[in-house]
Amino acid sequence: MRRGLLVLVAMIAALGGPVPVAAARPAAHTTVPPPTVDPEAPTPTASLTAPPPTGSAPDGSTVGGPGLRTRGVVVAPGAPALPQGLTAPGWLVADLGTGTVLAASDPHGRYYPASTLKTLTLLTLVHRLPTDQVVTATTDDENVEGTRVGLVHGGQYPVGLLFQALILGSGNDVANALARANGGTDATVAEMNAVARGLGAYDTVAGTPSGLDVAGQTSSPYDLALIFRALLADPATAAVLATPRITIPPEAGKPGFEVDNENPLLGGYAGDLGGKNGFTDAARHTFVTAAQRGGRRIVVTLMGVDRQPGVTEYDQAAHLLDWGFSVPAGTAGVGRLVTAADLAAAPATASATATTPPPRAPAPVGRHPVLGPVMASAAGAAALVVGSGLLRLRLRLRRRRR
Repeated sequence: MRRGLLVLVAMIAALGGPVPVAAARPAAHTTVPPPTVDPEAPTPTASLTAPPPTGSAPDGSTVGGPGLRTRGVVVAPGAPALPQGLTAPGWLVADLGTGTVLAASDPHGRYYPASTLKTLTLLTLVHRLPTDQVVTATTDDENVEGTRVGLVHGGQYPVGLLFQALILGSGNDVANALARANGGTDATVAEMNAVARGLGAYDTVAGTPSGLDVAGQTSSPYDLALIFRALLADPATAAVLATPRITIPPEAGKPGFEVDNENPLLGGYAGDLGGKNGFTDAARHTFVTAAQRGGRRIVVTLMGVDRQPGVTEYDQAAHLLDWGFSVPAGTAGVGRLVTAADLAAAPATASATATTPPPRAPAPVGRHPVLGPVMASAAGAAALVVGSGLLRLRLRLRRRRR
């Protein structure tokens, strides 16, 4: 009896104190089905009012390491203080040479990508379509929703020029024309998703080749870094990113015109290697870029930026690039950008017939997204045990009195 009381008192005391991290054993990885696009659902038109869902690998693990399993900010140990004025809810800074993630905020949050998704479109199509292939623009291209470069119905454009116009001018008309040349939008989107999975970009789900919003279409700060690293590693796409200006020739009776690169850091930030911006009402401002200094390359991604006076996504990217270069080379990071070798070495996922839990809701503000559920479940379990113990103790005392 006395022993039971001591155990009971200890458990009651434990309820009032913190749950040790060591006590929170990680759950076994469970196969997680990939998110899907729902073209029948209403098109997102408003920005997120709560953190988006968190992405993961198919086996439920966190791609890039457990240090990136966070909804908040995580910074490499011993790194300088982060720059002020960061308003993006999701961002990431990584060393492209080593793959080390130096800092991030909600790195696997699945945000609307807007036109930064065109980086995946380019990566997917650059070696599928010959650059000298000629594409004839259609009325659908000319009238596509959103940003248009200015393709005209009946105009004939080489694929190489369209690749440049896709990135420099962010043309949705160009994305439409390239997808049609590749066999259609559905085929292109399917190939984009296959390319993303091959990179380990499991947070990315393409629903359009342009990045126009569609329900279920997502990417993440981490995934954009993976995609951009692949673009810079390919001389063909790296050259497209670094092109400052192109000329669209006169076609179908319309005069020619110039298209400037929309990335203001190209030529405006020393060593910038190119970038891609994006904007929709739902996605807000998104941006990915990289720069080289002293043989070192740093990539920065930002998602969900609400512009404030003097603090645009470009300002924040420049500050984060400066910060990334200030972190000493060789600093231990908070995670890493995965490679093909990492994916090949990953353990086999569980059977597709395994039971999959429903997706977790975003963590409420003020609650730790990782330890919060652990503490809640631990406290709940302890409360059940304590309640049961108190009931048994009460019955025993009652029997003794009788």
